[in-house]
Amino acid sequence: MKKNLKYLVTLGLVAIMGATLLTGCGKKQDNKDGNTAGGKTKITFGIWDENQRPTMENLATAYEAKNNNVDVEIQLTPYKGGEYWTKLEASATGGTAPDVFWLNTLHAESYKDGGILLDLTDYITKSDLNLEENYPAALISMYKFDDKIYAIPKDFDTNALWYNKEIFDKAGVDYPTDDWTWDDFVATAQKLKDAGLDAGVYPLAAPLDFQTDYYPTVYANGGWILNADKTETGYEDPKTQEGIQVWIDLIKAGLSPDLATMTDTSADAMFEAGKLGMLLAGSYMTPQYMSNDGINKIINLVEFPEFNGVEPNIINGLGYAVYSGSKNKDAAVDFVLWLGSAEAMKIQGEGGAVISARNDAWQYFAATNPDLNLAAYTNHSDVAYPLPVCKSSAELYDLEANYLKWAYSGEKTLGEASKELKVEADAVLSKMNK
Repeated sequence: MKKNLKYLVTLGLVAIMGATLLTGCGKKQDNKDGNTAGGKTKITFGIWDENQRPTMENLATAYEAKNNNVDVEIQLTPYKGGEYWTKLEASATGGTAPDVFWLNTLHAESYKDGGILLDLTDYITKSDLNLEENYPAALISMYKFDDKIYAIPKDFDTNALWYNKEIFDKAGVDYPTDDWTWDDFVATAQKLKDAGLDAGVYPLAAPLDFQTDYYPTVYANGGWILNADKTETGYEDPKTQEGIQVWIDLIKAGLSPDLATMTDTSADAMFEAGKLGMLLAGSYMTPQYMSNDGINKIINLVEFPEFNGVEPNIINGLGYAVYSGSKNKDAAVDFVLWLGSAEAMKIQGEGGAVISARNDAWQYFAATNPDLNLAAYTNHSDVAYPLPVCKSSAELYDLEANYLKWAYSGEKTLGEASKELKVEADAVLSKMNK
């Protein structure tokens, strides 16, 4: 274990942390074998989202009711600034990581290589979870390496087109529909513009956002970002560039704010301020939009407009992982397998914060806001493209933003920016694969 964790040090993932940061936040007194003083087996459960804490507590309570010899202790560490990952890596180094914890795709492979993650393959095979039948293949693939599974899919997010009914009504333009094409999307934006919108209001926004905007159209167009063996990027492929260029064209046509404007004020903030007619947004934005009294009564959503005859979307999500050094490994595995059950996924879905990963639990997210067309996020999600990731994804995303901003701002052509981007990005992959 310690030998493997040296791998994380070489990646710059493990930081030296103070003793207080490594201390669990529970109130019960533990003994050295991992049991609570009351004789129950304690499972520590690491999460990062305060909005989801109530639902995670409900899950813990439901599991404890079925397993009265187990006590689940939730340990919340904020995601902001990388604090969650820093603490997790440091506690794994010290052998005190949570028994069960949330995992995302950006860290999965590095944590697997670092020896932090327990291989769940045999446990899943012996269970009645039926992963392949009950979960989208794209979600399973995010935590599958060398035919071994290292996390149970927890939830997922996709993208949909939100719109402001008040802006459409004022312009006398029909609302978007689920069967829209990209041409419908652009044509309607032009109608809104031609109708004469109020000062500072735009038909839509085309931010420099890979997951929500240009990755879906790149893949729907037959382009690619990362090849299968993660040795090369596809930024110079004409099909990739076509999938990016359509967003730049929206800015050039004056249908979207320019990049400088969206850098000063995010597209999400503009939509919440009633300054955008339409905006592509991830499902994780739903709670925020619906908590905004300024817009929550005048917005709705539809599916991502069809692009090049293809349903374009990117799917991403979290997983439940088990710490390989857990002192209560069997109990932790049992808890994680239960978290993937229909019962647990229903509890999570009814919480309304995220879409549960199981196919039979998608409906519960939509039901939390019956006045909204939240099925726009789950329709066709079984054919959505998985977010392209590798151990150096964070660095690649930064490079994309740094180089593509020149194309979005018009200071360089997309071809010029992509050529320079590919050189830098492929060098990162080369270094990663040494």
